[in-house]
Amino acid sequence: MKSTVESVMYRLIQPGVIEEVSTEWNIPKGWAAVKPKLASICHADLRYFSGKRRPEALAKKLPMALLHEGIAVVEESNAPEFSAGDRVVIVPNIPGAVLHPEIEQKSEVPVNYTKGNSFLGSGYDGIAQSMLVHPAECLVKIPDEIPDEVAVLAELSTVSFHAISHIRSKLLDKTKKIALFGDGPVGYFTASMIRYMYEVEKERFVVFGADEQKLAEFDFAQTENVTTYDFENSEMCFDILLECTGGAFSENALNQAIDIADSCADVILMGVTEARVPINTRDILEKGLTLHGSSRSSTADFQAVIEGMKNLSYQEALKRILPVKMDDVSNGAEFKEVMDRVAANHGWKKTVINFKWE
Repeated sequence: MKSTVESVMYRLIQPGVIEEVSTEWNIPKGWAAVKPKLASICHADLRYFSGKRRPEALAKKLPMALLHEGIAVVEESNAPEFSAGDRVVIVPNIPGAVLHPEIEQKSEVPVNYTKGNSFLGSGYDGIAQSMLVHPAECLVKIPDEIPDEVAVLAELSTVSFHAISHIRSKLLDKTKKIALFGDGPVGYFTASMIRYMYEVEKERFVVFGADEQKLAEFDFAQTENVTTYDFENSEMCFDILLECTGGAFSENALNQAIDIADSCADVILMGVTEARVPINTRDILEKGLTLHGSSRSSTADFQAVIEGMKNLSYQEALKRILPVKMDDVSNGAEFKEVMDRVAANHGWKKTVINFKWE
């Protein structure tokens, strides 16, 4: 086995500027060198690329290779559990215990919240490179029955899975009613998981959104349009509410969720926003609501999602959010072209990059 590998990286130097650079990585014991095959673009990638993060965050994190949602093929392995040729999903969250074993961690804290973590494409070089050297414990094998184009959607699906873990037992209680806010990709991934991995019936599951065309894709749930729905006088009360909007719509979604929450309901916050969001704390207190913050995921979440993806109905639901055609990328200029296009109009469907490394 080689002790080092060469990699070509598409690095974001400053907003909108991609530089193609070559580097060499060592392969530590317990790590593997993988060649990225497919990757999808996240809103977080677009915030960096477009310079929509705070200036101090950009100054701290750049330059770096973007992307954290992807699959790869093992090229070289310094870990017994993986061999050359294995198809793997890349877990982007590298636990602090792996990178900084000297830091004392609390045993009860999930690995995605531990101290000293690093996350691909967020101050740590991501998947946009020809050879990624990654810890074996942050790779998950892809079973033969799961096609590449479904497996590449695993990362965002695991974020939904981790968020749902806060209320999993209640979700399985057939007396509980569920409301989800957000008709974008995060909402769709979370809703399809609730339907197909947890088999939640349409009769007790409502998705709230603002775009009728997008809402039509949620045919496995009831749907309501937030622009016409009367939240203050709603006859429905919900036990579980998930906010999947983020950005400028977080304030409305969270307060609408609080309006229709039943006593002692659980509210899951998943949407990301750069701004502080004012919320109705009076009703949170009077109703005894519990708010759960949730971010990122762990290898255990990936393993569970990959197992769930064996469900053919779930696969078909996920395929709806795939593009008609993937974007072939063979150099830094082509990578920038894709990022420019998606930043200008990212649309509802995911953008998937098919890397063409020489």
